[in-house]
Amino acid sequence: QVQLVESGEGLVQAGGSLRLSCAASGRTFSSYTMGWFRQAPGKEREFVALISSSSGSTYFADSVKGRFTISRDNAKNAVYLQMNSLKPEDTAVYYCAATGRTYYSGDYRYTQKWRYDYWGQGTQVTVSS
Repeated sequence: QVQLVESGEGLVQAGGSLRLSCAASGRTFSSYTMGWFRQAPGKEREFVALISSSSGSTYFADSVKGRFTISRDNAKNAVYLQMNSLKPEDTAVYYCAATGRTYYSGDYRYTQKWRYDYWGQGTQVTVSS
């Protein structure tokens, strides 16, 4: 079992930056593929970014590519989402997710919600124009 707790919620102006953190419990965190998803009001939850267990591979949604970065610290059981050049359309609840499956570069299945077994409770990001 893995428990995930997100933090870093905030209200920022367009063009600003915010860093989200996700703290994970469990001794096998280093073996998990980690993802970030987001859900805006009235919309489906959508993929944002993922990072492989070794940090060797990352993948981003086209909508955030070049603006967001994902990283992890396996010693601290944590994964981070650095969000720069924020836009009003980035406003959403952001969720951290984990799966024990190993991600290999190019595997599209890891952009899908069903690929992940564990979810955090979400943290709100609001970007004002």
